[in-house]
Amino acid sequence: MELMHLARTSDPITSHLAAQSVGQFSGIHHEQILDCLKRHGPQGKDAIARLTNMNGCADGNAVARRMKELERQGLVETTGHLVSSKSGRMERQWAYVIPKYLF
Repeated sequence: MELMHLARTSDPITSHLAAQSVGQFSGIHHEQILDCLKRHGPQGKDAIARLTNMNGCADGNAVARRMKELERQGLVETTGHLVSSKSGRMERQWAYVIPKYLF
């Protein structure tokens, strides 16, 4: 992941520092999310956050950021179903995908 896309040149220094730290925890988040989907089956981002206790606070926003990254890697996909989020709104359901390179 290129860090230059995570913070704009006009962003404050704190945004740039946060962008630099992404590489330290995104891999851990990926592992937590994939493990959750393997263990519990398809889930919405809020359920994944609750089941993994992402960032120690069931952070659905952190999960949402990682889902697109995992989707680009071919490791997750949306199921086409909607599930209720913690706010009661509908959100997409995600499922683990067995990587094609294993076949």
